[in-house]
Amino acid sequence: MSEQADHQRAALSRRLGHEFTNVELLKVALTHRSAGGGDNERLEFLGDSVLNMVIAHALFEARPHAPEGDLSRLRASLVRERTLAEVATELELGPCLQMGQGERRSGGARRASVQADALEAVIGAVFQDAGFEAAAALVRRLFADRLNDLPSADSLKDAKTRLQEYLQGRGRELPRYEIVSTSGVDHERHFVARCSLADAPQTADGEGSGRRRAEQAAARAMLTQLESGHE
Repeated sequence: MSEQADHQRAALSRRLGHEFTNVELLKVALTHRSAGGGDNERLEFLGDSVLNMVIAHALFEARPHAPEGDLSRLRASLVRERTLAEVATELELGPCLQMGQGERRSGGARRASVQADALEAVIGAVFQDAGFEAAAALVRRLFADRLNDLPSADSLKDAKTRLQEYLQGRGRELPRYEIVSTSGVDHERHFVARCSLADAPQTADGEGSGRRRAEQAAARAMLTQLESGHE
């Protein structure tokens, strides 16, 4: 297993385009806490900061006239768990992860949160191994396609923000949100939220696993009504 793991790490290092001076750093970066002993959480903490800084700088240069809010939304779309897991999958990071048998059998190596954390840890490992410029170059390589094909900032606004802007643009009052029902056990709560207009007898409901998700779903439903002319 050790020889296979060494081979996998060497292949990953080539895909990263970085030859580690201290290969132990990459080994730690790929070790999930379920494996016991040292794990990648400290390197994840470090890599998260490097990633955010590099992406922020890349966006600052790519969108020289964008306001802070737009830059923040673009950065959030690039450093969110789903995007990081996609990059990790492209790197074939999952098979390289070291973890407990129970975690692996339950699909841990394919879990988005685990892959995203490991990617940040790898970035942190490169930073520790060769410094900021090497880590920044890695981030720019990994995110090059996404940075070259950025979506519009407006498309990244959440539903509540878009609904608020829709109403304000027409001189209308802001909507109200309320939770109309909850169900499920404490760790698996299900919420139903209602969005109401202040100046019309119109409502829309939305569901989700948290209050915020339910309210966002209700806002999307209300936007759909308004934009389709059902006012």
